[in-house]
Amino acid sequence: MDKDKAAGFKVGEPVSTPPPVYETGLQRTVYETFAALGIPFERVDTDPGLTMEDCRHIDARIGVRIVKTLFLCNRQQTEFYLYVTTDDKPFVTREFCGALGIPRVSFASAEKLWELTGVAVGATTVLSAILPQAAGVHLVMDRSVAAGEWFACTDGTPTCFVKIRTRDLLQKYLAGKDLRLLD
Repeated sequence: MDKDKAAGFKVGEPVSTPPPVYETGLQRTVYETFAALGIPFERVDTDPGLTMEDCRHIDARIGVRIVKTLFLCNRQQTEFYLYVTTDDKPFVTREFCGALGIPRVSFASAEKLWELTGVAVGATTVLSAILPQAAGVHLVMDRSVAAGEWFACTDGTPTCFVKIRTRDLLQKYLAGKDLRLLD
């Protein structure tokens, strides 16, 4: 892994092959799905990318900004949302809930994140939407993210980030999924 000398944050060179060893079941499923659907990708191995500052180092290496994905739920913890937005957009609960016409939401627990999406905190990704247990999770994305040429996010681990064409994400990977776009 090459080192980003300015920050001491390690980011490897982009490669277009799956990881040699899978860390999670979701990570395996992501790359198997890419192969089955003919979705080309680039990925970089990194130190744990847990902050948006970490993601800036990854952005520089992969050539596109990493999206921010939030896992939210209603007060009763019966409705869950994967919300994909830009890294620089603050999350305003009132605006999000108003746009969807739903009651107030908050961040879901780490336990529910793992149970429904197969990821730990720091690895939240819309790529988990293909898991059977994520079938009831509502997918929400900012229109500006959907309009971009490239999409970059974790592959379900906090140490590997993947870049694909947004049209491949929307038209192939998430085909048949209900995705709500927000302005």
